Amino acid sequence: MIDIRLAREQPEAMRAALSRKGAGELFDELLAVDAAWRSQSSAAESLRARTRLNRRPTPEQLEELQGVKDELKTAEVELEATEKRRTELLDLVPNPPEADVPDGSTDDDAVEIRRVGTEPEFAFEIRDHVELGGFDLERGVRLSGARFAYRRGPSALLELAMYRYALDHLLGEGFEPVLPPVLVRAEAMYGTGFLPNEEVNLYRVDRDDLYLTGTSEVALAGLHAGEILETAELPLRYAGYSTCFRREAGAAGRDTRGIFRVHQFDKVEMYVYTTPENSHAEHERILAIEEELVTKLGLAYRVVCTAAGDLGPSASKKYDIEAYIPSQGRYREITSCSNTTDYQARRLNIRFRNGERKLQIAHTLNGTAMTARWLIALMETYQEPNGEVAVPAVLHPYGAPVRLPAPK
Repeated sequence: MIDIRLAREQPEAMRAALSRKGAGELFDELLAVDAAWRSQSSAAESLRARTRLNRRPTPEQLEELQGVKDELKTAEVELEATEKRRTELLDLVPNPPEADVPDGSTDDDAVEIRRVGTEPEFAFEIRDHVELGGFDLERGVRLSGARFAYRRGPSALLELAMYRYALDHLLGEGFEPVLPPVLVRAEAMYGTGFLPNEEVNLYRVDRDDLYLTGTSEVALAGLHAGEILETAELPLRYAGYSTCFRREAGAAGRDTRGIFRVHQFDKVEMYVYTTPENSHAEHERILAIEEELVTKLGLAYRVVCTAAGDLGPSASKKYDIEAYIPSQGRYREITSCSNTTDYQARRLNIRFRNGERKLQIAHTLNGTAMTARWLIALMETYQEPNGEVAVPAVLHPYGAPVRLPAPK
């Protein structure tokens, strides 16, 4: 959540920033309700003080005391309603975007920062990843419904090798590998900003009152919930590998072919805890790691900075890496990395002791290191005229086949 004290001190600046996320009116309501809450809290406390007598009251004082108690009861009912609305608004107001984040609210409003690599050209008819083989979509739908798929045979081995490749690289960058739970309580979803804003995209197990996570970011953020970290420990860097689940609400008719947009997928995720002073540098570092992973695979890509209105509730700034997908003739997102500043840590009560030994809210960041979307770009980029796929040598030590066979 946002820092309400900072909102009171700098309302105009924060409103201007939040308006770029479409939350200006929500912020105005929060300030108004917060002012009412403070006024009502003070009034209620004054009434409580009048109910505390130091000596035996006279009959007149007893009559007056009863009137004060009745007034206090009414005030507490009003205060409770105001406090409830204040909490709801604090839960809904998103993290303000950073000043250098571009304006806009769609993918088209993202600003391209750079392009790297050469888009592959083919002297033969391009096959997409479905035609290249290894994806049993029909049986996946029969088993689980739309947007589910089996990955089979050499393609499955290649995908697993890609995850191991990403984890190995992150180990070299000082990340601790984690296999986290994928079922979490509502508090973890709330803490990371997926509740209440993104509930439409979550799977919930009603019987156990648990949620299936759409990213290991949730579990990695919850790893230190309620804790006080020492400055000497920071930054803490984790690399989580997990299966992820997303409803993809609102995606009807989009990317229905293949595995680009599915309900279940695997992912290697980076998560970092750091100090406010170092969060910008950590953001750039995560992006650099993502770019190195893509570059070593020889994929053409571009880096974009996401527009303010297209950011999630928790993010103050987000970079996406989009790989070139030959069958589509365009760049598509394969990674993102976000600086969530103190937004998630404030909700999860994650603090650290600064140089003066005072408690301060930590900053957190997250970034994608590998998903199955990379497999699409890789297979299509390295396809050959006969339908075989030449697998980059960097993946061979991790169990990837040297070549994927031609489709039957």
